[in-house]
Amino acid sequence: MQEEKFIVREPLLNPQEGVLGYELGWQHPDDSSEDEAHALADFVVKQVSGMETEALLGEHLLFLAAPVELVKTNAFSGLPKKRTVLAVRAPELADADAVTVLKTCGAQGYRISLREAHPATIDQSLLSFVTHVEISAAASDFADQVRQWRAFDLPSMQLVARDVGDWTQFDLCASMGLQSFAGTMHLAPRAGSRAKELNPAQTMILQLMDMVKKGADVRQLESVLKHDAAISYKLLRYINSAGFGLGCEIQSLKHAVTLLGYSPLYRWLALLMATATTTGYSPVLMQTAVIRGRFAELLGQGYLPKSEAENLFVVGMFSLLDRLLGIPMEEVLEKVQLSGAVSEALLAREGIYGPFIALAEACESKTSDIESMAGALCISALQVNQSHLSALAWAQTLHL
Repeated sequence: MQEEKFIVREPLLNPQEGVLGYELGWQHPDDSSEDEAHALADFVVKQVSGMETEALLGEHLLFLAAPVELVKTNAFSGLPKKRTVLAVRAPELADADAVTVLKTCGAQGYRISLREAHPATIDQSLLSFVTHVEISAAASDFADQVRQWRAFDLPSMQLVARDVGDWTQFDLCASMGLQSFAGTMHLAPRAGSRAKELNPAQTMILQLMDMVKKGADVRQLESVLKHDAAISYKLLRYINSAGFGLGCEIQSLKHAVTLLGYSPLYRWLALLMATATTTGYSPVLMQTAVIRGRFAELLGQGYLPKSEAENLFVVGMFSLLDRLLGIPMEEVLEKVQLSGAVSEALLAREGIYGPFIALAEACESKTSDIESMAGALCISALQVNQSHLSALAWAQTLHL
């Protein structure tokens, strides 16, 4: 693969803002380039082959650009069929051979998504093996296209609103009955989600985080946790998840601290803090925060001491806390007592942690200058892309 190429991910959402899957693509793609699509497919297949079965995807779908000529070479055969969506440009389906190839893929279990297709000109015989049709929400005739596609009355075919840039556009598409949405809306602020104060669970978690930082006795920590059985259960569930990689089951907080120490406990409390929000709850923001935190941590490994790299996870988790809580980051930091280095990274993406979290964040957008950010840290595109997919796979192990 080309060293200067960086992978960017884009989530596919349902109307409840839950993540249905992800599209992976190069930051600056040539959508018509078979070589670029082949390089991406080859890289993803190699990464998946080093993971447990379907670890990268979990229950999610994976969208990949799939030129028909590339599909003919079985370039996607190393990916889980039922979770892989081959996104095909409709203009490539002008010959019968291309249609036969995609029908074969559909019969094998792959999902097929049509791009650049228009209901007025599409060959309707193609639609029987199509699972998704993507329509740009920016198209001037978007509403008309939705109505025309629905007229085919194919329950097995989902309409995907693509290029959804903000929550207003998301809500408009949802009001039209669409069930799948792709774009960068999750990176835009949502109006009207401001919270006035932390909820009781978040207040308790902050108390625990402060106690852990001060090295409080385990019995004191347990006495606080006893006030909320749900928080205790969730904490132990996360610690026992495959993402932590322990060889035995943790039975109690005392057991966790004895085996792991206080630093990993602080990390899991940060995860709990981000997932305990109820005001303006957004599953995609929670998922993004988890991936961002793990991504930044992996980027820092080998470049920072172990304790500093672990702090990157907390920075990544908290980098979306303002959105999750519905308050400005400055107000978040008034409520959450963090070190100066962590605060500096959260407010300005500066200091020892700032460049790493900025790089992880940049891989969520095709408009960021990922190459210069990685270059400043002397991190290669290969390292960035490997860390990115590893973080995505790790997040699946938490079963959020």
